[in-house]
This record gives sequence, C-alpha cells and structure tokens, in this order.
Amino acid sequence: MLIGLTGTPGTGKTSVSRFLEKKRQWNVIHLNELIKEKHLYTEIDEKRDAVIADMELIREHLKENIDGEEKEVTILESHLSHYIADIVIVLRAYPPELEMRLKTRGYSNEKIKENFEAEALDVILVEAFEWCKKVFEVNTTGKSIEEVGQDIEKIIDHILSGSEEEIPEYEPGSIDWIDLVP
Repeated sequence: MLIGLTGTPGTGKTSVSRFLEKKRQWNVIHLNELIKEKHLYTEIDEKRDAVIADMELIREHLKENIDGEEKEVTILESHLSHYIADIVIVLRAYPPELEMRLKTRGYSNEKIKENFEAEALDVILVEAFEWCKKVFEVNTTGKSIEEVGQDIEKIIDHILSGSEEEIPEYEPGSIDWIDLVP
C-alpha cells in the first residue's frame, strides 16, 4: 500500500519518515532525493534553489520500481507525494514555528515567506483534497519526532485495519491558521 506523507517544507516529513523507516521497517521513498538522483526533473530553478519535477517521469519510475513490492506499507515522503498517492497524511506546523525551522535550515527570506504563506493558506491540504481519495492531517507543532511518528502509526494501522471510520483527531480541515496571512 502506497501512502503519501506530504506537507509544506519544514513540517517534519523527512525526520519522521526516517524515524518510521527504522522503527517499523516500512519501505520509505524519499521522493525529493529520488528526483535529484534519477534526474526526474525538467529544469533547475536557480532563483528558488529547486528543481522542477517531471511528474510523468516520476510516476513511470515509481510504477516500474514499486509495483509488486513485498512490504505491506510504502511511504512516499515529499511535498509532492499528494500528486501520486491516493491516500495521504498531510503534516502541518504553526507558521511561526515553521518559519523558525526554515531559518535554521538557512532558507532565504523569500522562500521562508512563500512557505509561511502556503502553510497558513492550507495550500498542500487543498491540493491533497483535489488529488487524493483519503486525506489525514497531523499537527506537528511542538511535538517530538516520536510523537508525530506515533500519530502516523495510528493512522496507518487504522488504514491497514480496513476501517472506513474517520479518526476525529486527524480529520482534515481542523487546523486553521488563515489569520496569520499578512
């Protein structure tokens, strides 16, 4: 089962997926690394210090390489995973906390502002609703990697159980930071 782990840069996707990879030994595909490693992009945006992903090439590569995998769960970790997976977990972070995380990474002021606004406006959550069949939302604000990992494990175990019931604490749309948009 392919499950996307998505969210604005800085919400904790890579950290928590590496934690889960070791703890649960789930197959994790770090999509951003794969895109660069396999040159699954059309161009380099030097101004934004990013590559422009070729989603068709990515889909083809993943289809060739994960179809028939033996693992019960494959997590596709990236801010782009909601364009590929039908089931996604969107990680969220309070924009001022996200801003601090991105400053620590050395992001430019322009990139920080862009991601702050995207998080406050629920951009990835809205896109996930447009592209995916099932969406869950996890607030990572003030939580440790282990706590976020437990949230994700609870969601994935729920999915694997086959239950169609919603999990109220992970219901999408319950987090609202729109008032923070300048």
